Amino acid sequence: MKRLEKVADLLSQGLALIGSIGLMAMLVHISIDVISRNIFDLPVPATNEVVSRYYMVLIVFLPLAWVERQRTMVTVEVMEMVLGPLGRRLSDAAVGLLATVIYASLGWVTWTVALKNMEIGTFVDVLGRQLPVWPSYFLPTAGFFLAALMTALRVILLLKGPSEDQGSSPESAHP
Repeated sequence: MKRLEKVADLLSQGLALIGSIGLMAMLVHISIDVISRNIFDLPVPATNEVVSRYYMVLIVFLPLAWVERQRTMVTVEVMEMVLGPLGRRLSDAAVGLLATVIYASLGWVTWTVALKNMEIGTFVDVLGRQLPVWPSYFLPTAGFFLAALMTALRVILLLKGPSEDQGSSPESAHP
């Protein structure tokens, strides 16, 4: 199980790194466009399309697995105070199971949309040239399915219970 957790950590960190690189690339791309447009009156073609269709989608969806692995998604803990450690663990497992189902469902829907867009070769017209945008439809799919894997792993770890080296504190139930 420790090996699986290590792989999950590396995968989620890798996706967060890709998202960070995408953020930096977007920053450089937009900066070059602004400088070029204002100094040379020559904007970088397709900046708006590339930013909105690739960078933004990459930045939002690929790091989902990392966000779930770090347990930094927004949570509401209405009943946490009245539940004991076992109750909290079971509650967290139920929420994780629901999140897994939702992420997997979103992944499936975006997968079918991505396949349709790939099949028809979706593109945007930029100055009379075709910029293919169908590959960007696979980014949400990857993000949702990988987030589903992370939440499923969390459910398994929660149901397994705290390991011997974690002790029995309520925080130990959170992988």
